[in-house]
Amino acid sequence: MREKASRSLPGIILTILSVAFFVLCGAPPDIFSGPPAAQAKIYIDITNPERKVPIAISPLAGLGGGEISKIVTDDLDYTGLFLFLDPKGFTETPEAPFQRANWLSAQVDFVLKGTVAYTPEGEFEAQATLYDVSSGDAIFSKKYSAASDLIRPLAHSIAGDIYQALTGAKGPFGSRLAFVTVSHGKRDLAIADWDCRRIHHLGFRDEILLPPRWSPDGNSLLYSARSGGLWGVFLLNLRTMRERAVFRGAGTNLAGDIDARGDVVFSSSVQGSPNLYERLAGGKLLRLTKTSGIDVSPAFSPDGSKIAFVSDRGGSPQIYIMKTNDYNISRLTFSGDYNTSPAWSPSGDRLVFVGRYEGSNQIFTIKADGSDLMLLTTTGNNESPCFSPDGRLIAFTSNRGGHRAIYIMRADGRGQKRLSPPGLEAYGPRWSNQ
Repeated sequence: MREKASRSLPGIILTILSVAFFVLCGAPPDIFSGPPAAQAKIYIDITNPERKVPIAISPLAGLGGGEISKIVTDDLDYTGLFLFLDPKGFTETPEAPFQRANWLSAQVDFVLKGTVAYTPEGEFEAQATLYDVSSGDAIFSKKYSAASDLIRPLAHSIAGDIYQALTGAKGPFGSRLAFVTVSHGKRDLAIADWDCRRIHHLGFRDEILLPPRWSPDGNSLLYSARSGGLWGVFLLNLRTMRERAVFRGAGTNLAGDIDARGDVVFSSSVQGSPNLYERLAGGKLLRLTKTSGIDVSPAFSPDGSKIAFVSDRGGSPQIYIMKTNDYNISRLTFSGDYNTSPAWSPSGDRLVFVGRYEGSNQIFTIKADGSDLMLLTTTGNNESPCFSPDGRLIAFTSNRGGHRAIYIMRADGRGQKRLSPPGLEAYGPRWSNQ
């Protein structure tokens, strides 16, 4: 491990890896098993939502309850599925028991109510109940606890349970973002909650870094850095904060991706022009391509059966797909003369990428068979896109505000918002699967 990173080891890194544990800490496991398995009713069809669903998020009664409810509202608002009733229109106080009649006239479909208390042991304990106004029944009622400095993860957990209870799908609220920050000309790796809050810097300020990639289990980061005049591909274990070199040598060595088996694919010019290589988990090194052009930016499909990458073998940078069982290569993109930075959707049916459009870099998506090309951005220069673990959101880098920052949008391009705080230069976001 490089000394600079080692000196900056905060205990909070382990905390950020164990958000779910801390949120659930101190309560019987069955309380936190998620919405009941027997509950099979789907209230919102996320594949074809007909309308925004009216919902009331009542402030949880007690110290910190308003903050928790605000975070829950913000989380759900990013999905674009909900219409929120202004708290000024609530006729029922946070402390009062739920009464169906009080909400019928407000024309909302669902209501979240609950309480929160601060214990002598320094923890928040919250009780949250989601009600179906049409029937008056509780869809779920759960208890949550967390240390006082983990109120945001607690709120994210509540938002995730609401989302899953109503849609039947797991939301992105418990996931994390990894990215690169720049301060006084120095780059650093950082990890944050899914909404780019609670940012923790890892302390790699002595290196020139390129955007990281998560391992599928969320325990490691794969990235490229220059050290001692050599570019290397490194894997950092976030639990132990130990770093190991996957590949290091002459030329340019750029991290690509890591699959569930621990195999790492990357680009290297160690033998001339940049080509693709794979370091198997057992240590064996395979050369995947052999061209006189440039092959870069490899990304495994979710099932590991394909690798998307960028090559100029056809005369301009375009996206290609290689099968991992026979190395058969086919071209994916044909529109435009500059396409790069492919990333797969969690289902593997689409890819998001960067393409040159009217003189600037913009974000596109395309089906894995090359059909249904969609332009998602048109403002500023936009780069480094990636899907959320549920596939409904895309994080990306944009300079539309004057300097590089991390933005988010829904997978159809709607709802574009800045995530990273004002004044922070940040780029290269990658979403964890966990």
